[in-house]
Amino acid sequence: MSKGATMMTKSAAKNLFAFFEGDPEQADRAVFGRESYPDRRGFLGGAGLAAMGAMLGAAIPFHRNMPAGFVPAALADTDVLQGKDGLVLLNDRPINAETPPHLLDSPITSNEHFFVRNNGNVPPDTSANGWELTIDGLVDTPLKLTIADLKEQFEVVKLALVIECGGNGRFFFSPPAGGNQWTYGAVGCAYFTGVRLRDVLKKAGVKEGVIYTAHEGADPHLSGDPARLPISRGLTIEKAMADDVLIAFEMNDTEIPVLNGRPLRLVVSGWPGSCSQKWLTRIWLRDVVHDGPKMGGTSYRVPRYPVAPGQDVPEEDFDIIMRMPVKSLITNPATKSDVSGKAVDVRGHAWSGDRTIEKVDVSIDFGASWMPTDLAPPVNFGAWQNWKKTVTFPQAGYYEIWSRATDSAGATQPYAVGWNPKGYLNNSMHRVAVNVA
Repeated sequence: MSKGATMMTKSAAKNLFAFFEGDPEQADRAVFGRESYPDRRGFLGGAGLAAMGAMLGAAIPFHRNMPAGFVPAALADTDVLQGKDGLVLLNDRPINAETPPHLLDSPITSNEHFFVRNNGNVPPDTSANGWELTIDGLVDTPLKLTIADLKEQFEVVKLALVIECGGNGRFFFSPPAGGNQWTYGAVGCAYFTGVRLRDVLKKAGVKEGVIYTAHEGADPHLSGDPARLPISRGLTIEKAMADDVLIAFEMNDTEIPVLNGRPLRLVVSGWPGSCSQKWLTRIWLRDVVHDGPKMGGTSYRVPRYPVAPGQDVPEEDFDIIMRMPVKSLITNPATKSDVSGKAVDVRGHAWSGDRTIEKVDVSIDFGASWMPTDLAPPVNFGAWQNWKKTVTFPQAGYYEIWSRATDSAGATQPYAVGWNPKGYLNNSMHRVAVNVA
């Protein structure tokens, strides 16, 4: 099985056989919830049978005869990144894959180029038919809503919104921080269509004293235990009531890709992507800070004070990450490009949590001087901003193009950021290498 530090192209994506090679019986339990018996037959039933049947596209009449650790031949060539093009696979269980920056050059990220960050397994059934969302907890009127109900009962809106993993940039911390070793590509900005979370919560009636939401999805836990959730995070009630927090059922005017949460997900622009619950089934309101899986300990938290690289930090000194920091990305030219001629069109994007970008500057002399770029306004609040600059190099040779964004509160990207134990919030300047002929 691939680990967080393992990076491979789509063509080399590991299939189920690789996972089953090491300990097939443990893999049985993890993937299909199957229990093995002394005669080496594996009893496959319930959710495990449904999961395998969904993967094969048909029922399995003789499933009771399958040996323990068995993987159907039809799954031998299963590509875990189906529907994605050019992404780099960091982990196949759960599936995590990032997008090389040059594939993010479009002003709006396409579905096939949108990164994947999962915490559990993909649900066996992601059909919109019969999908139901529960709104409960501290509400006046608990609701159960189908996707059709959402479309009929609430204003449907379409917004371009940024989703970025809190660990984007983790690869560049030293000493290394545990987790998926994202470089630059755990981010995207797509058009999402759905209804505002606040409208749904208002219809349910938010009781006095509510301070946090709690979210749940249909993705199974990696252990196969149906009683466990792989992730359940939440928002402050103030953020939940923001204009740009959606319960989405479409992405770029079509159904959401399965790996990105079809048929229903939250989109919480400006906060860590972990808040944007996929395969959404429940939102409940609480009068305490939510304490679901990956809300406590050091998950999606950073020390409240600067720490030395490698320093141990007590858990009580960590704070929950809310808004994401100011950041920019160079999408053209691709790093290590050979440039013919002295002029090149440099392009990219910039974003900053729940703020706008005031300026983006680029440098070709290792930060000794900076040039302003042409910065476009966001298409709507919550979207990233596109920028461009034609850069002329004085002579042939090796150059680095650096980008530096400044947001509406005056925060500017640093050359390097301070270390933290989980490798979150790396917003150092983006650097691209080019050879000018």
